[in-house]
Amino acid sequence: MLEQTFYGNSLREWIISLTIILGAFMLNKVVVLLNKHVIHKLTSKTKNRLDDILFRMLEAPVLLGIALAAIWIASTRLELNPTLDKFIEKAYQVLIVINITWFAVRLVNALIEEYLQPIAIDPLNKRIDNNFLPIIRRTLLGIIWTIGGVMALNNTGVNVGTLIASLGIGGLAFALAAQDTIKNIFGGITIFTDRPFRIGDRIVVNGFDGFVEDIGMRSTRLRTLERKVITIPNYKIVDSFIENVSEEPMRRILSKIGLTYDTTPEKMQQAIAILKGMPNKVNGIDPKDIYVFFSDFADFSMVITFIYFIKKEADIPETISEVNMGVLTDFNAAGLNFAFPTQTIHFENKQSN
Repeated sequence: MLEQTFYGNSLREWIISLTIILGAFMLNKVVVLLNKHVIHKLTSKTKNRLDDILFRMLEAPVLLGIALAAIWIASTRLELNPTLDKFIEKAYQVLIVINITWFAVRLVNALIEEYLQPIAIDPLNKRIDNNFLPIIRRTLLGIIWTIGGVMALNNTGVNVGTLIASLGIGGLAFALAAQDTIKNIFGGITIFTDRPFRIGDRIVVNGFDGFVEDIGMRSTRLRTLERKVITIPNYKIVDSFIENVSEEPMRRILSKIGLTYDTTPEKMQQAIAILKGMPNKVNGIDPKDIYVFFSDFADFSMVITFIYFIKKEADIPETISEVNMGVLTDFNAAGLNFAFPTQTIHFENKQSN
């Protein structure tokens, strides 16, 4: 009975081939249990996380590899149609390449999540932007899959050189047609790598002052102080001067205060002393960086230049209001008069001869 022939092979050969395939699935089960109860416990005892990641990512491709090897061995034992034999051989070569590529993709993805992701989400991190991490991931995985795809096509007999040459000509035509888009993409990459600003930062660029809401590969979106949404192409941002307001350690405020020309030198000194003592009354001012000096004899006033710095954590509009209110209150109490545009006209009487 075992010698009966079915499709060019005896029943015995069919049973042996089927047994090989079933044995591979049983071996896979053993590998899973071994990895779970033995290898995982051994790797968890080491301080290095790399071995855990390696074995965890290697498990699925190894199981697929065992299954593919079993199918290959089982099929080579049988006398099949030459066309079918050739198809199985090509398919096996392609699947092996895809399996190895799959392992590389899983490994790179796991390494990114294990080592780069914690750095990117760390608020103190200055090396990797969390917004740039998905682009790094897609780029690396895309490169790996592209290499794997080229190798798989090469195994099927496709002339990869001719294919690449054809793609190169088409790519050149596409690049000429989409050069603005390409400039924006490279501009987006430059923004992600140089990191002149992040989402949530207030910046001034191309005359627009606002908060960054989104950084894309083609454009960057700002919410201006007037609550309008402005979309700026990335290449224009890269070619412009960018002021990152959020990165300033303190806000510099320059104020010019004019007193009337009947102010005495003693009163001028008193006014300067009041301004220098302003950090004692307003908490938001940095007491180390404050400059007060009698700077100008203007047309209608004697000018005191008052420069102070507001701390980063302070409310800027509220601090400015407190300073101005303090100046107004103390100057009025000291009898100091603010100047405003005035004009004195003298009439001269000339006696006629």
